[in-house]
Amino acid sequence: MSDKTIHLSVVVPLYNEENNVEKLHNRLQTSLQQMQINYEVVFINDGSRDKTLPLVLKLAQENPSLRYIDLSRNFGHQLAIFAGIENARGEYILVMDGDGQDPPEIIPDLYEKAKSGYEVVYAKRRKRDGESFLKKFTAKIFYRTLAKITSIEIPVDTGDFRIIHRKIRDILVKMPEQHKYIRGQIAWIGFNQTYLEYDRQERMSGETKFSYGKMMRFALDGISSFSTWPLKMATISGFVVSGVAFLLIIYSLYQKFFGYTERGWTSMQISILFLGGIQLLGIGILGEYIGRMNDNVKNRPHYIIRDSNIRRDE
Repeated sequence: MSDKTIHLSVVVPLYNEENNVEKLHNRLQTSLQQMQINYEVVFINDGSRDKTLPLVLKLAQENPSLRYIDLSRNFGHQLAIFAGIENARGEYILVMDGDGQDPPEIIPDLYEKAKSGYEVVYAKRRKRDGESFLKKFTAKIFYRTLAKITSIEIPVDTGDFRIIHRKIRDILVKMPEQHKYIRGQIAWIGFNQTYLEYDRQERMSGETKFSYGKMMRFALDGISSFSTWPLKMATISGFVVSGVAFLLIIYSLYQKFFGYTERGWTSMQISILFLGGIQLLGIGILGEYIGRMNDNVKNRPHYIIRDSNIRRDE
């Protein structure tokens, strides 16, 4: 390899992390410098509204190995990661969050494991400090449910903290989905994949940007991207409801000719609401899939760069 070869790119999405960006930068430099390889750090400013961008620009002036991408608005966590991966120039690319929960201190271990013959090494959480019981519980349920209903093996207890070979990156950038679920896409690609266990730390400061609403949308992206299970459940529900309705018809006819009937409001309302609810559920599920198809057909760019110091001819 030539001296100009970048062995490792570290991709870090940032959204309103003014209190963490300098601390994270210093920790990254300490870990990366001891590896004695050519590296770059790529900070992606995902439409931050605080002082994150000015701090990144200041650090980039002081550190020639720091690259930045300033997106034109907030495109979301997954598309910010994708922007970093697409513009990274390293032989290996490592993705981590910008809040300090993914410890930079284990980057050398991830890199060494990848160099031993793996295209993907993901960091698997032993424990998650600083997170509520509800968040841990819902995450546990989601990842295990997703593993059951998808046709691919998506590792449980993992996030986007992982290192990938450039051949994985080259395939990722060819995948046109607008609603990205990158950890699922990497699992779908295959190749030799393994994991390294670690203890997820508390945020260095500030509050998480992942609200329960964002977590729900993220879960929908993961399920709709890698499973047709909701559509199958809608079909099964339709058959079940049709069977129940058929039995009610038989019962109604029996009562009419052999029993006693009187005009009633309750049974009619229950039937209407039950059938209407199932129909709306099925339509909603279909709408989610059709909406995602519509977004992909538009073929809009995944993100827009306002400014960057990355030059392709370097």
